[in-house]
Amino acid sequence: MLRATKARRLEFYYDYSCPYAYLGSVRAQELAAKMGLPLEYAPMFLGGVFRAVQTPLNLMNVLSPAKAEHNAHDLLRWAKLFDVPLVIPPNHPQRTAAALRATLVTGCDPAVVDGFFRAYWVRGDDLADRTTLERVLRDAGHDAEKVLAEADSERVRNDLKARTDVAIGHGIFGAPAYLVDGEHLYWGQDRMHFVADLRYEDLFAPKTPSKSAPMKHTLDLYWDFSSPFGYLGSTQAEALAARTGAELTWRPMLLGGLFKIIGQADFPMATFSPAKQKYYADDIQRWAAYWGVPMKWPSRFPINTVKALRCYLALPPEAQRPFREAAFAAFWADDRDISDDAVLRELLGSHADATLAKIQEKAIKDELIACTDRAAKAGVFGAPTWVVDGKELFWGQDRIPLVERALTT
Repeated sequence: MLRATKARRLEFYYDYSCPYAYLGSVRAQELAAKMGLPLEYAPMFLGGVFRAVQTPLNLMNVLSPAKAEHNAHDLLRWAKLFDVPLVIPPNHPQRTAAALRATLVTGCDPAVVDGFFRAYWVRGDDLADRTTLERVLRDAGHDAEKVLAEADSERVRNDLKARTDVAIGHGIFGAPAYLVDGEHLYWGQDRMHFVADLRYEDLFAPKTPSKSAPMKHTLDLYWDFSSPFGYLGSTQAEALAARTGAELTWRPMLLGGLFKIIGQADFPMATFSPAKQKYYADDIQRWAAYWGVPMKWPSRFPINTVKALRCYLALPPEAQRPFREAAFAAFWADDRDISDDAVLRELLGSHADATLAKIQEKAIKDELIACTDRAAKAGVFGAPTWVVDGKELFWGQDRIPLVERALTT
């Protein structure tokens, strides 16, 4: 939720094994400076966190092929945005406990933290290798032999475990995690604007467009009324297209049907740990407040949106936008049942009789199936999904800064 008072403390929770934690680390000191706070490094053992919340140790191995491919591209896009090198080591994930314990012995020296992150994600060195540990510590000005001897002690081992338990107690389930004033939790380098209470343009400004013959881009937005993130993204799509001059095409799909095609759970959030579910509930409200759009978690979630999507497809083009916006708001702002004919009739207005009759036709039913198949073939695995120029895919309302960058180059 939004904070009511000025931040007084900033903790940065991380493990060297997480590429997003590396990306967060390169901007962490800058973030703290913008907040006028000292940065407190908080190392934790991510494997212990994952075990506590029942998350697979190597997430990339359990993702659908489309999502795994997207996430690989996503990492490189953030690295490019932050202007830092990033190389996935062939032996990822590596064991990082020794490096984390050594970091604790040095008092979480920023030079050591940066050194270990760069060893892992820039040079591809093995952090379980003593030679790597010694080099990073010496380069940061420490007595490597002394640090490593102490790092192997029972006291330091227990300290790392205790810090990991503290992280779990705060509801942390991944890295990087930012904790403000010991109670406000933000997950991911893409939430730094929330951490600092800034507009995301202040931290993730898109690349300045070229003044010479800008290219005209296309932007496809895949969506379903059933997704809270799809609703949030939908409220920003027209403004994004207007800012960038992109040709926006709205691509409806049946998210449940897509999940069946790609073998994903019908309700992915139900598979999250309780801590992650709570975090996302708060995060959705933060995004709504950030953009100034109404959001009330619906009592009928998840909902069947087949009828509503068929109505959208059955409407004449000039009536689609008003219905789409009204149906999204009815479900996500007013907690109305958009699977109910009476509610749909009200939202459809003068088009109600013709549209509700038309959605029974095979042609409309087949069109929704075709739209969903199109999404699957495009590599879509969730909503909202943005596709730039028919080839670059971005997932989530939180990827608008990256979408905008792609549309202005």
